[in-house]
Amino acid sequence: MAGQGRRALARLTGQSAGQDGEAGLATAEYAIATVAAAGFAGLLIVVLKSGEVRELLLGIVRSALSLG
Repeated sequence: MAGQGRRALARLTGQSAGQDGEAGLATAEYAIATVAAAGFAGLLIVVLKSGEVRELLLGIVRSALSLG
């Protein structure tokens, strides 16, 4: 009896029985997050390649490794 109700509801909503209306949303969210992460990584590479930032980071490493 419950199966008939699901099939009737699926016909009314235009979905096949057993199909989820939100199927694939998680995959799309992961794709958007991956594209955003790749963009952020590209921006980070550009910033870290600049001379000023490189010198700043080298100074931090040198002072951390020095004993005095």
